[in-house]
Amino acid sequence: MTSIAADDERLRELDADMRRAWGDYSERVRELTGAEYERVEHESWEQLQLELSELERERAALAEPTI
Repeated sequence: MTSIAADDERLRELDADMRRAWGDYSERVRELTGAEYERVEHESWEQLQLELSELERERAALAEPTI
């Protein structure tokens, strides 16, 4: 597999990982109300932001030119 093909495959995986992270977040807070929602949503949002940041770092690394 060429480097470009591998990068394209990894980008598709990162896209899928991003959709999964958002889906996981949504699933964790779905149907919660009141204080339970407030507690779980905050923790879930923090986790989502960590996951999205890591995925964005990986995506940026793929975009960096290689010598």
